[in-house]
Amino acid sequence: MIIDTEILTTVPTIFILLNWFGIVVFAISGALAASRKEMDIIGFIIFANITAIGGGTVRDMMLGLTPVFWVGDYHYIIVATIAAIVVFFTAHISQSRFTLLLWADAIGISTFCVLGAQISIDAGISPVSAILMAVITSSFGGLIRDVLAGENSILLRQEIYLTAIFIGSAFYIGFIELSIDKNIAAIVGFLACLLIRGLALKYSWYFPGYKSRAGRDY
Repeated sequence: MIIDTEILTTVPTIFILLNWFGIVVFAISGALAASRKEMDIIGFIIFANITAIGGGTVRDMMLGLTPVFWVGDYHYIIVATIAAIVVFFTAHISQSRFTLLLWADAIGISTFCVLGAQISIDAGISPVSAILMAVITSSFGGLIRDVLAGENSILLRQEIYLTAIFIGSAFYIGFIELSIDKNIAAIVGFLACLLIRGLALKYSWYFPGYKSRAGRDY
């Protein structure tokens, strides 16, 4: 689950805000991908929901948190669907929907790198494993979106993407391990991921890729 509605009163307010903010932003990114493919409104809704809940679904299944969060709380689907409908009627306003998608995705991964890390810690796994689980939570929704849209996944491009998620979640986990307030840790983790990804988008930063070489002749 992302945040169980039955325990909302026991978690810091910032996690409640990040929870729904992330769902909305990722839903928007999924709907924007649908707009690029000129899909109908049902396609928008499906893409929005898959992108919003995809990473969390994979995480919950790997952690054994069943039923997964959106099965037990239909509000996630309703919120993602509303976001999809809004985008369906407004996507044409932007002349560069792909740019919007990239920035919406950047905000989404920054949100879920913190949430994914905290949920993983709550599930009892180690801090190191929690960082990897945060990467999965943040990236798999977008991965599914890109695959369904028939586009080259952002994970396979020479862009600083997974690195931003890793650093953001590592900052969060590190602060938690130092017993720093969760609200401060969440803000730092979110901003670290968003800053790195945002600068990479603005200045086209990327790490050099591996260059294949001729095999050794034995």
